[in-house]
Amino acid sequence: MLNPETRWVRWKKITLVGVGLLGGSLGMALRKRRLAGSVVGFVRRAASVGECEGLGAVKLATLDLKRAVEGAELIVLCTPIAQMRGLVELMLPSLKPGAIVTDVGSVKGSVVRDLEALVAKAGAHFVGSHPMAGAEKMGVAAARADLFDGAVCVVTPTRKSNPAAVRKVEQLWKAAGARVLKLTPKAHDDLVSRSSHLPHVVAAQLANLILSPEHPKEQGMLCANGFRDTTRIASGSPEMWRDIALANRQNLSRALDAFTDGLDDFRRALKCGDSRAVAKFFEQARERREQWSKRAGASSPE
Repeated sequence: MLNPETRWVRWKKITLVGVGLLGGSLGMALRKRRLAGSVVGFVRRAASVGECEGLGAVKLATLDLKRAVEGAELIVLCTPIAQMRGLVELMLPSLKPGAIVTDVGSVKGSVVRDLEALVAKAGAHFVGSHPMAGAEKMGVAAARADLFDGAVCVVTPTRKSNPAAVRKVEQLWKAAGARVLKLTPKAHDDLVSRSSHLPHVVAAQLANLILSPEHPKEQGMLCANGFRDTTRIASGSPEMWRDIALANRQNLSRALDAFTDGLDDFRRALKCGDSRAVAKFFEQARERREQWSKRAGASSPE
């Protein structure tokens, strides 16, 4: 049924499995825009029940996965990717036939392989998705209803995907404020290995190196805005980024090889005092980033 005010599909019940930053923000967006009759959250800690309900991320939070999932038309997996298969196996007996399951995982190949056939056994449909939104802060306390406004959300259907389910997942993210881009799981994982996963590794290594206790205590005092901006994402969840790095390790390894090759070229130019090569390194980076910034501000993929 279409919501006459927003022209988006209105769901009777949506379940969020995991109510942290992404799950909580999605719940807030769904409730603010009245896109679901009920938004239910599955959480693992008793203390999270009152917190999630009190912040308005869900109408009901529960420690009971069966209760959370029963009757839901849509289930969104918002946990670290290594937990998803086990949780889906537990929820299979409670899945409503025809229900749609999606996720917010940063790696799609392994998630789709693990879950597509598994969900189909229950007569339901799995469609992978990945909203390119987030922050270094974790937990539902950092959630906000506008997190997905203007963000790109990648939807990764396969040849086995139910077309109606794919359309509904696309509508879900558009209704939450995102811009939808469709890619294959393979293409998604290749692209994000460079644009998302590599920057996290670089930020983490910068923090590890520069803030090492081996350096004098004055080192940290000389870390100003450039260091703060460059390493901000190193404050993200270690568990989540461990799972992402391992799940996309082949693509990430190739990205690291290309990255270190570029650094090796720069190091050689520096040792030789090649001012032209050093200048070109910085000039090219500046030009490419400015071009990207202009395109990113103007683009709106559908």
